[in-house]
Amino acid sequence: MPTAEQYLKESLAAFDFGAPVVGALRFGQGHINDTFVVHTQPEDASCRRFILQRMSPAAFKHPDLLMENIVNVTEYLERMITQSGGDPNREALRVLRTRDGAAFYRDDAGCCWRVFPFVEETICYQSAETPALFAASGRAFGKFQRLLRDYPAETLHETIPRFHDTENRLANFKKAVTADVLGRAAGCREEIEFILAREADCSAALQAQREGTLPLRVTHNDTKLNNILMDRNTGEGICVIDLDTVMPGLSINDFGDSIRFGANHCAEDETDLSKVSLDLELFAVYTAAFLEGAEGTLNDAEIAYLPWGAKLMTLECGMRFLTDHLEGDVYFHIQRPGQNLDRCRTQCKLVSDMESNWDELAAIVAKSRPSR
Repeated sequence: MPTAEQYLKESLAAFDFGAPVVGALRFGQGHINDTFVVHTQPEDASCRRFILQRMSPAAFKHPDLLMENIVNVTEYLERMITQSGGDPNREALRVLRTRDGAAFYRDDAGCCWRVFPFVEETICYQSAETPALFAASGRAFGKFQRLLRDYPAETLHETIPRFHDTENRLANFKKAVTADVLGRAAGCREEIEFILAREADCSAALQAQREGTLPLRVTHNDTKLNNILMDRNTGEGICVIDLDTVMPGLSINDFGDSIRFGANHCAEDETDLSKVSLDLELFAVYTAAFLEGAEGTLNDAEIAYLPWGAKLMTLECGMRFLTDHLEGDVYFHIQRPGQNLDRCRTQCKLVSDMESNWDELAAIVAKSRPSR
């Protein structure tokens, strides 16, 4: 696939930024899409910035459906935020249309690009540097659930089929182990056995959904701390970003992915596993904040299953990293050999730590449960 830079000029020309473009630079630390910050210079105003992204064709096979989801959800959020007296220009993403009025541009190589106005005076954090910061992200993702509680989730496209279908992730993982196309399985036998020993766990949430215990909701499906824009002045989370995986799903998955990413103090690819552990204080802080932001949106079963969300999203992510390692690092970007294996190992360590503290996790959730 050609580099994004080869088609950058062409893609910039497809959008009307309202002023001359004076620069475009690589931006952010995402694993999937190619992201640039675009600088424009209006004649009678300060520089205005935009985010330009080339969507990964490997991750997103149907960009038209993906962008339809994003347009519909962001426009709905804009209405809900306006009705509640908020500022939709800062609290929701807005899709900038192409010169032809489309939601995205397809370049000559077939890759698709989209643009969002840059939300100024915000900052994106890669880790929970303070409990207050993690709590702010929890309130933001809880609010995301609340704002979309009446959105018809079943009308959204499943842009990545079976994305949080943990049973299917396990099946794909087993296929990768059996195929062992690069001969890497021998070097990660311990991690393979760890995942296979938890095969029954992979059905816990899906079975509850099939039984009607856990309802279908609009979910973000990638609720890492760095997908929240934090206001530089107030420290509060004001805008949920990276909506590529907004689909029908389970609320416990959104909660769980945040815990997986944020309730520890280590990098996702930490090589010293003695540094990797679940921070119970951060778990408690986030749980209370998430439920506060949701303001009664979740039912009793969803709240009770929150620890399962944390465990399953961590286990699933570990499976995905290890599957990609076995298949040749074709999905997640890597900067060094073995990085996806290291990412898998941190997830397995976190799962183990969650299991060791399972009763305490349940007690924290029970204590944080809002009164009805």
